[in-house]
Amino acid sequence: MRDPTGEPLELEIRDLTVRGEGIGSLPDGRTVFVPNAVPGDRARVRVVEEKARFARGELLGLARPSAERRDPRCSLFGRCGGCQLQHLRYQSQVEWKARRIGESLRRIGGLEVQDPPVEPSPLEWGYRNRMSFTLRRLGRGRIVAGLHRAGLPGRIVSVSDECVLPESPVLQVWTALRAAWGPGAELLPPGRELRLTLRRALDGAALVVEGGRPGGSAEQLMERVPGLVSVAHRPTGGSLLHLAGPSSTKDRWFGEEVPVSSGAFLQVNRELGEVLQRAVLGEMGNPSGLRVVDAYCGVGAFGRRLARHGAAVVGIELDGDAVDAARTEAPKGLEILHGRVEALLPAALPADRVILNPPRQGLDPSVPVLLRERQVPRIVYVSCDPATLARDLARLGARYRVRSLRGYDLFPQTTHVETVVVLDHVSPTG
Repeated sequence: MRDPTGEPLELEIRDLTVRGEGIGSLPDGRTVFVPNAVPGDRARVRVVEEKARFARGELLGLARPSAERRDPRCSLFGRCGGCQLQHLRYQSQVEWKARRIGESLRRIGGLEVQDPPVEPSPLEWGYRNRMSFTLRRLGRGRIVAGLHRAGLPGRIVSVSDECVLPESPVLQVWTALRAAWGPGAELLPPGRELRLTLRRALDGAALVVEGGRPGGSAEQLMERVPGLVSVAHRPTGGSLLHLAGPSSTKDRWFGEEVPVSSGAFLQVNRELGEVLQRAVLGEMGNPSGLRVVDAYCGVGAFGRRLARHGAAVVGIELDGDAVDAARTEAPKGLEILHGRVEALLPAALPADRVILNPPRQGLDPSVPVLLRERQVPRIVYVSCDPATLARDLARLGARYRVRSLRGYDLFPQTTHVETVVVLDHVSPTG
């Protein structure tokens, strides 16, 4: 219900939620969540929504700004939902993410761990090699294209060259694309709402359009937009169609050119992503002669490297485009299976090492049970969500000991963080 008085209050902000909202306390003891507030703020807040156990507030101003606060770089911050932490100093972002990982593993996973070190990103700005935008047609030739609004995800904030997250070639192609798609975005496929993803390639950026119906003119887009190297479209309910340019471009990872199909997954932060990959590969030990299962393998970045150093690697991936890319020019010793991990993992085991790199929802419940039963000697779990990571580690049980735990800030200015945990199997006697 709405606050009946709306009287401003002064509150101390003590922490952040997982969505980046400030956390304070009302005079009656209830927790209040305040967007755009940071820990240490003495904030003037108006309560705008009340529940029995908590409330939501609106930040009116600051009686005393926190020492951890800074001016956001983007003029859209606070309205655009693409970033949540631009107003928090970068070192404070990293420290908060370390606490978030540690608290999740202790509270949800029941693990006795300290807050892990978190590797900061070499690039705080302009680090994303992939960006997804939403285009919505409003009628009478009007469109809005950008990112979802903070707190109101049903609305779109128009984003042009203000965005501070993409790598420069991606931002340049996005800005040129907006100027080139014509009235009502007529050169793009028809449909009320489209999802536009730009992915960095060696010589520019590739575009994938999702939603709508077949149509538009990819060839004209390619002619009008410098640096646009390919266009693909996945109509609503349909398969991916390559419309212009090569169906698979290349990007550079680990010093080698890796084929990347239009819809395949790669880490969005190139600089720190390679640091994370080196760390994961380092936990394999000497790969020569090892049997490795790379579950949720994407384009096979881990498997390629391991196979070239003598490991027998079985990669498992559900996305067909990623499977095609992983199989392209695959080295000897790398086999890629197409399907769900929970369905294919039983036949891929036994293994000396298993790499897990699932999407945000984590593992199917059967996967931790299977790994525990098969007594895999070492598991390296790469997670983009501390909560689902903690849940899955609890499901693995006491037969696995945490060998190492480290965070990687692949997503500066946002609440997201990547975690790598290395688990060793222990006997019943320890």
